[in-house]
Order: sequence, then C-alpha cells, then structure tokens
Amino acid sequence: MSFRFQLRRLALCLLAVTMSACSPPPADKTEAAPGPVATPKPEKTPLPDTRVVMLGTGTPNADPTRSGPAVAVIARGKVYLVDAGAGIVRRAAAAKEAGVKELLMPALSRVFMTHLHSDHTIGLPDLMFSPWVLERTDPLTVVGPPGIAAMVGHLSQAYAEDIDIRLHGLEPSNKTGYRAIAEEVLPGVVYRGDGITVTAFAVAHGNWKHAYGYTFETDERRIVISGDTLPSNEVVAQCKGCDVLVHEVYSAEAFKNRPAEWQVYHSHFHTSTVELAEIAKRAKPKLLVLYHQLYWGSTDADLVREIRQAGYEGEVVSASDLGVY
Repeated sequence: MSFRFQLRRLALCLLAVTMSACSPPPADKTEAAPGPVATPKPEKTPLPDTRVVMLGTGTPNADPTRSGPAVAVIARGKVYLVDAGAGIVRRAAAAKEAGVKELLMPALSRVFMTHLHSDHTIGLPDLMFSPWVLERTDPLTVVGPPGIAAMVGHLSQAYAEDIDIRLHGLEPSNKTGYRAIAEEVLPGVVYRGDGITVTAFAVAHGNWKHAYGYTFETDERRIVISGDTLPSNEVVAQCKGCDVLVHEVYSAEAFKNRPAEWQVYHSHFHTSTVELAEIAKRAKPKLLVLYHQLYWGSTDADLVREIRQAGYEGEVVSASDLGVY
C-alpha cells in the first residue's frame, strides 16, 4: 500500500469523525413535537387590605341614588366608619352583598364623626340600634368632637322604650349591644390599635366650632377623609402624597347660577372644584375621590372636567355609593 494511499485514507477518516462530531444527534422518535407556546394569563392585582368603601356620598338633597355621607375604612379585617348619614346600615349590607365581606352587622361597632350637621348624624340611631337587633353584642363606640356625648345620650333616652321592650319583652336579645359609648376628642391621635392609627384634624366648616377630618394610616396605606370643609392647609399637611384623599366638593360653574344667599353660605362652608384642584396639586394624593358632591345640575363628568381645567393632572374619580378604592 502506497504512502499516498494511506495518507488519503487517513484524511477521509478524519473528515468522517469531524462530520460526526458536528452533526446534530438523531431525533428521539418517542418525543412529541412541540405545540404552540401558551401565553401565561396575567394575575389579577389583589385589592389592598386597607381600602375605602363609599357607603354614602350624598348631601341633605334627597337624591334616591345617594345615601347620606358615610365612609367605611377597612383595615386588617376591621371596620372603621366615618359619619352616619341616612341609610348607613342598609348601605353596609349592600356593600357586603357586593363583596366587602367585612361589613357584617356585628362589625359596625366604631364610628368617627366629623361634625354634628344633621346629614352626617341622622343615621346615628340606625347605627346604634339596628346592628344590635341583628346580633351585635359590642357597644357602639362613637368618637367625635365636643357635643357628640350629648347627642348620643339624648338618642339613648329617645329610644328608651324600644330598648326596654327588646331587653325585657319576648324578643330574644343580647343585653349589651344597644349601648353606645361616646368619646369626645380634640385634634390629634384618637385611636391606635390593630395595626392602624387614626388622627383627627381640625378643618374650617363655616360657623361650626368643631369640625374634623380624619387620617387612617396602616403600614400599607394612608387614607385622608376631609369631612365638610373649606379649602384647608391641614388637609394638605395630612395627605402629603397619601394613597387616597376623599374630599367634598361643589361645582364651581353651577355655583355661578345659585341665589346670592346660597353663594354666601357655600363659599363659607364648602370647597369648589377650582379650589379643590389647588388643594390636590399641593397634597399630591395617588387618588383623589370626590364625595358629598353638590351638582346643581352638573354631572360627575363635569366635576372631573372642572378639576382638570383648573390644572390638576393626577388621578381623580367622582364617587358613587358602594364604590371601593
């Protein structure tokens, strides 16, 4: 065998080895052919544990779609109410049916009152006694400005005969849930426990000597509720980039057509859309929620538009009853 022939055979062997090394391995005939790649479904963002439920967004006007002013703050399974407008207990029941499971009747046991105007307090006897009839055993704690103790005391006296019949008649009843404990407070921290701190702060509401807003703070969120107020620097200070600012409002455009005496009243007791835009620009809430809206023929969209036209660019919504934020 010639040297040249041996060299050629060696070269062919080397080429065969190289091609074998570079070639892909034979397909596994038992492996199924790949199908289309499934697109993962986006996960729903869970609601935060600390949230706001608008039980009533109304005013003294008899709007059948809006109950009187009342707000629930839910935190760590506990319920903290702000104000007790007309229809508060039934609105709480409606919110429970809509999915806010914490709003059981026994859970309606603590309320923070902003001031003593009738539209904010006319549901107080409902809150005192209806949940008791529906098996609340804890007394109702009513926190509010000076004057709230007298109101609670008078309401208890007004319903004394009802209480007596339910306690000593044939109706099954517990012997504690009818009681109401009033706590008159001044601005400052008014409640701390269960992972939440509640702070009352003073606001200006016409001739009222004592009118409050409230701040609810957990390790998760900070929620500020204005109550009825003129534009307030204290609201700005309490919010300071808060997660939710719930603020009363009236239409600045519709205000122009109000009678002169009502213009005097509203300009000394409440906040216009234009004024609220300035407050919100300074307070910088992540979400501005309008409530206690005075429309006078305008709409929710009009209120939002007026705030936008006044220069506020943040997220804003005009709330309806049972809205959750």
